[in-house]
This record gives sequence, C-alpha cells and structure tokens, in this order.
Amino acid sequence: MTEHEHAEDFVILTDEDGNEYEFEVVDVIEVDGNSYAILYPVDEEAEDEGYVIMRFALDEDDEEILVDIEDDEEWEKVVAVWEELLEEEDFEDDEEDDEDDVQ
Repeated sequence: MTEHEHAEDFVILTDEDGNEYEFEVVDVIEVDGNSYAILYPVDEEAEDEGYVIMRFALDEDDEEILVDIEDDEEWEKVVAVWEELLEEEDFEDDEEDDEDDVQ
C-alpha cells in the first residue's frame, strides 16, 4: 500500500522506503464500482515514467489511500477505459477546432 496526501490537485505518494514523490491528479475515473486516480509526476526527472494509475481504497482506519493495481485483468480494464476517455476528448477537441474553422 502507498500512503497519500491531497493538496488540491496534487498527491504525495510515499513508497515502502519512505521516499516521497509528488504527482498531479490528472483525472479520477470509475470502473466497475471502483475509483482510480490518473497521476502524472511533477518531478521533471520522473516525467519519463509517464502516467501512473492507482486504485482508491480504505485502510484499517477507514482512511482513503491509493494502492497499486496488482491484478492484470483489472489493470487492462482500467487502462482501456482511460484510453477511451482520451480518444473521446481528442474527438471533442477536433470537433471544436472544426467549428472554429467554419466561423
């Protein structure tokens, strides 16, 4: 499990070794009744790693935490939904650009 703290649209993830990493919360999506955070690293050195997707869960104190997705099938389903949302956004952006060209 990974601890996290909210700071508006950012979270700080702490790994098992106590290292902290800051991420921007790009989106939160729902898949099969679970919520997932789409994160992007703030640190320029970590940008090469790309997006990180983690599932919201509750710890033993009912505090909200972010956890890794360990099940391959769950991971693939979440990635597919995220990619579909990105494609829809691109399509909507293209439509808006076309409307701007007509005016």
